[in-house]
This record gives sequence, structure tokens and C-alpha cells, in this order.
Amino acid sequence: MTATPHFTGDARPYAGGDPYADYRTADFSFTSLVDLADRRLGGGVIAANDEFFAERENMLKPEPAEFDPERFGHKGKIMDGWETRRRRGASAAEPHPTDEDHDWALVRLGAPGVVRGIVVDTAHFRGNYPQSVSVEATSLPGSPSPEDLLAPGVEWTTLLPRTPVGGHAANGFAVDAGRRFTHLRVNQHPDGGIARLRVHGEVAPDPAWLAALGTFDLVALENGGRVEDASDRFYSPATNTIAPGRSRKMDDGWETRRRRDKGNDWIRYRLAEDSEIRAVEIDTACLKGNAAGWATVSVSGGEDARWAELLPRTRLQPDTNHRFVLPERVRGSHVRIDIFPDGGISRLRLFGSLTDEGAARLTARHEELGG
Repeated sequence: MTATPHFTGDARPYAGGDPYADYRTADFSFTSLVDLADRRLGGGVIAANDEFFAERENMLKPEPAEFDPERFGHKGKIMDGWETRRRRGASAAEPHPTDEDHDWALVRLGAPGVVRGIVVDTAHFRGNYPQSVSVEATSLPGSPSPEDLLAPGVEWTTLLPRTPVGGHAANGFAVDAGRRFTHLRVNQHPDGGIARLRVHGEVAPDPAWLAALGTFDLVALENGGRVEDASDRFYSPATNTIAPGRSRKMDDGWETRRRRDKGNDWIRYRLAEDSEIRAVEIDTACLKGNAAGWATVSVSGGEDARWAELLPRTRLQPDTNHRFVLPERVRGSHVRIDIFPDGGISRLRLFGSLTDEGAARLTARHEELGG
């Protein structure tokens, strides 16, 4: 396994033109996993000790950070990120902050799960980024307040020890904690700014909640569904198809490049666990001139099992939500949608419930992860 690329030091001052031209980034293997802190999943920055220059909530915006060199406010330069004031020492004799001084923010994961990688993005923070960062995690039931999280006795696990970072860079860190977490504490030492935070991992849903729901969306990100593979990710990621809510614009769904052969495009999914599917929903919202022409949905009981047709090849309409009630329940753990010949869909929903075996395995994994 190759080492994760690492950045340190200042970036050059902005000199005009494309502000991302000298941005430092790399391909991190874990970024194919869902962002557990995504605002669209319900993630939030619920508290911070300081946000003098720029609000803490900016860290979880889904789009890349923007930079406007002319934008200033009454407190100074307005940045698209979380930025704290400059720390000072205790007195004129000791003007510098101590080694322990730092700023912090509490982040609620939108989908609790196992963290596999973290990106601390300092885009456009060229000389005002933190010298180093550290990240801790905890797991608390319900909807704890900041006071609950900061109370004595709360157990925090270090996901990232204090580590130097670089300015105007995507600072990526692989994580191997092997537990289920609900909240993070992001620390910047001693102060500075973070543009974006991404927390990639695997959703670990609460089996008690799914059991209470009974019938739910078996492939939804927040319920533990995931994309295993896709034929094309040219315009937008296949994971968008199992994101919460309806798509509100074209790039919030899955769109492929135009095919010039006789093939077709597809996505393969892993359901929350072994399930019985009762209904299918295929949405082409906001895809008006580039929706898929037809779609087929197939189901399988595992990676090596045979595929069986769940929904025959069916005509799709642009910008339309299509609903299909199955004549009988169909059991499976994996689903594949094939679109013909290309184009895209915005969402796929598969409604049903876990089998007894699937529920038992999900509960065992939840306990194994400390849930």
C-alpha cells in the first residue's frame, strides 16, 4: 500500500487568475466512500470555540470552497470556510500561544459509521491555515448537545493525532479505528482556517431504528446502502442516486457520457442487509433531455449468486418519478440497475424490510462496532 500524500507549508500568495491553479491535492483511496458528515445526510457543525472571521458551518458545504479576492467585511477578509482569530499569549512577556492552545469545532455526523479517511481542506487559506490539526471521535446515543459532548467522562478516540498540514491543499489522512462514531471534535493548532471537512467511511445504521421503521428504503445511504460499482462516473457520482431527498438540479443525480457503441450503462448496489423488496422507485428529476430511455432492475443474493429480473425493461420519462409495486416480495442483498442506452437517473429507491437473517447480522455488526 502506498503512503497517503501529505502536504505542509504555505502556498504562494494569490497572484490573480484561477485560484485553484496552484491548489495541492491528490487521489485518496477512501474518497470513493460516502461522506458521513455530508449536510445532505444531516451532518452539522454544532459548536465551535471561535468563528470570528468565518462561520463554522462553511466546513460542510458540499461544493468546493470559493474565493473572491475583493470580498471584505467589517472584520476583514471574508473566507469560505471556518476561520478563527489569531491567538495571543498571556502577556507582553509571553506574547505567543502555548503548545496546548488550540481552537475546536464539534461535528455531528449525518450518518453514524466507521471512519476510513478524513480530508481537512485548506483551500484558499494560503498563509492563515492551522499549523497542525487533530481529530477525535465519540459515540453517544440520541441527539446530544454540545454540553453533553464536552461533559467529563465522555470517551474520545483519537482518529488523527496532531499532524502538520499545508496551506491551500487537500490534506488527506487514512483512518483505521474500527468503531462506529456519531460525532467528531476537530482541533486546529493553534488557530487559523479550514475550508472544508470530509469524513469518508461506511454507514453503520442503528438496527433498532430500522426495525421500528419496518418498511424503509433498503438502498438509501443513511440506511447503510452503498454503490459497489458503476459503468460510468463522467458527469456525476453514482452515489448521488441513493442520497436523501429528491434531486434539485441536474448534477445532483447520475449522468453518464454519451455512448457511441451498442452497450449500456449500469450501477451495482449493496443493500443495508439481506432484504425482501416490495416496491421500486426510479426518479429522473431534473434530467430533461438526458434521462435514460429505459431501465431494468435486477436482484442477487450475493456477489457470486445469479441475477434475477426484478423489474423488466421499462420506458422512463424525463423529469419524472416512476413507482412500481412488485407483485410479490423479492429477496436479495444486491441490486443492479441497467439504463439503456445511456443518460441518467437522479434517484433509486427500493422499499422493503430486512429478513430475519439480515436483521441478525446487522445487529451483530452494530454490537461489534460498539454501537
